Amino acid sequence: MIPVGHGSESGRSADLARRIRRHVVGMTHRAKSAHVGSALSIADIVAFVYQEILRVDPGRPDWPDRDRFILSKGHGCATLYAVLAERGFFPLQWLESFYQDNSLLAGHATHDGVPGVEVSTGSLGHGLSIACGMALAGKRDQRRYRAFVVLSDGECDEGSTWEAVLFAPHHRLDNLVAIVDYNKIQSFGTVPDVLNLEPLGAKWTAFGWAVREIDGHDASEISRVLRTVPFVPGRPSCVVAHTVKGKGVSFMENQVLWHYRPPSGEELAQALAELDGER
Repeated sequence: MIPVGHGSESGRSADLARRIRRHVVGMTHRAKSAHVGSALSIADIVAFVYQEILRVDPGRPDWPDRDRFILSKGHGCATLYAVLAERGFFPLQWLESFYQDNSLLAGHATHDGVPGVEVSTGSLGHGLSIACGMALAGKRDQRRYRAFVVLSDGECDEGSTWEAVLFAPHHRLDNLVAIVDYNKIQSFGTVPDVLNLEPLGAKWTAFGWAVREIDGHDASEISRVLRTVPFVPGRPSCVVAHTVKGKGVSFMENQVLWHYRPPSGEELAQALAELDGER
């Protein structure tokens, strides 16, 4: 099992989130890769989940009773790789080769040869369906594990997502937790402009899920909600996490530009200075 460190849970996860963000901006700068904003928006949630919630063992990444975590928005994989390295699934040095020739760490979440990555993702709209299958198998095999999946708000434009949203309550998958990264910016515009999702929480509720809405950057809210799953016995849980694209770096926050643009050298230095100031 992952050991729990000293100090408050909010302090531990906040420190881990800061380290993740530092890795993310450095990784995307070196690789000249996209999706820095998408990776930064989920750092607080992913940090808390891996620090405090998931039952996993870095020394046994294939432990049969481990909780499953799927990053359905696989383009935000810099955060996933960073948290796995920080938690000891593989060396931190691997992060330096992110999205470069011959690296194991591809530009979308890839499981081949990467301990801790359950499945390769990035074709949006598939992750929730995969998590449903894992949760259903766990139920039928009478395993204790849970399946957690982080989706982008843009994925909620996908019909396959809503097929899975229908499937999970039908099979009473209360060992399934969906977390929607609701940062309200897609690749080419804002969510309200591209395809309005509101009322998003009410939609999941209408499909039979137990739903909670939170500030996805507030560790106390994340803790209060995720420590109570399943919210309702016999029903899957959905967390609509209101987040900020590019969170933690002032000039990246709420900017469509940073869906695809990597930080330059000067921008990297500014970002790291801001993140160091969070201490």
